[in-house]
Amino acid sequence: MPVISVSQLTNYITHRLKDDTRLKSIMVKGEISEYKRNASSGHAYFALKEGDSTLKGVMWNARVDKLGFTPEVGLSVICTGEITVYRSGGYYQISATEIVPVGAGIRAMQLKELKEKLQRKGIFKPERKKELPPLPRKIALVTSRDGAAVYDVLKVLKRRYPIGEVFFFPAQVQGENAHLTIASAIKTADVSGCDVMIVTRGGGAYDTLSAFNTEEVALAIAECETPVISAVGHEIDTTLADYAADVRESTPTAAAEKCAPDINTLISAADLERERLDDALDIYFRNKTVELERLTMRLAGVSPMQSLERAKTAADNLSARLGKAYAARLQAGQARLETLSGKLAALSPFNVLERGYTITLKNGVPVTSAEQLSEGDTVEIRFSGFTAEAVIKGISRKEDNL
Repeated sequence: MPVISVSQLTNYITHRLKDDTRLKSIMVKGEISEYKRNASSGHAYFALKEGDSTLKGVMWNARVDKLGFTPEVGLSVICTGEITVYRSGGYYQISATEIVPVGAGIRAMQLKELKEKLQRKGIFKPERKKELPPLPRKIALVTSRDGAAVYDVLKVLKRRYPIGEVFFFPAQVQGENAHLTIASAIKTADVSGCDVMIVTRGGGAYDTLSAFNTEEVALAIAECETPVISAVGHEIDTTLADYAADVRESTPTAAAEKCAPDINTLISAADLERERLDDALDIYFRNKTVELERLTMRLAGVSPMQSLERAKTAADNLSARLGKAYAARLQAGQARLETLSGKLAALSPFNVLERGYTITLKNGVPVTSAEQLSEGDTVEIRFSGFTAEAVIKGISRKEDNL
């Protein structure tokens, strides 16, 4: 037979193990004889013992964080994982993905199957998670009437967010029919008109959380129109209710804090915003005051009132000038009238009468030519102070007297 190296043998064994599909996903039962978690990497290294057989094992940090308990030496467990070769140590090991106590093994498998079923329905998908309202007015609380969780939540909300109104929907959180009462309370709370819902219970043994690991409760939460915060058990406990909820918190107190902001923070923020608004308004009004003054000055030059005032002043000046011109014109007219009156009086035929002359009138019309008279006409002869009538007996012209 040919001589092979250690590496060649190790590679051969590694490939043979990888080719065995039965070793890809295997469940191994045994008692923990060693357990240590590396402080820097977080990986867990352990050994399973059964009789005189020992199986080394490793679980990576991310998986260890999801265990929900701390494995201890002497504890009987079922490890699920893949058989691999540790080349540096020269031995095979189980690379574990799950470790559950033997007593909980069947339930763990059932829970795993249920979780996978619900995952296929899509109720755990991140994209279906709803946002929590920033300032809820009505808060629904689903929990036990007698548990400490209700008091923890109410105490936190009273201190942090007294303006919120809490509506309590009691449910049995453990026991044979607890999951049915929880699902019913969730559905009732969902149609109550509340803005957000807290589904919670206090800590306890992992087995006591089984009501929150049921299909009924997970679906009731997933079907809610109201955003749901789940806080079941301790920080290391994660239930199907937590996966289905929109937000998961570790404790009832943390759920209450997540549900609503601290009113003191809101008041401080409001005060800060008010100061900023006051400053902004001061600047705004100062700028607008300067602009108003500038526009007022511009408006003064084109204002209709200013134009009207100037027109009124001009009209008053024109009126005064017209009055003076009219008075001067009137005075000149009166003077001319007096002059003309004097001349007219001097030329008036009636003034001539006072010097002994007369005026002959025929039918009220002065006679100025012979053609106006005929023999037998009656005429009026006007003297100064009296009038006489005469009958024309004959008419002679100047030519006739020459």
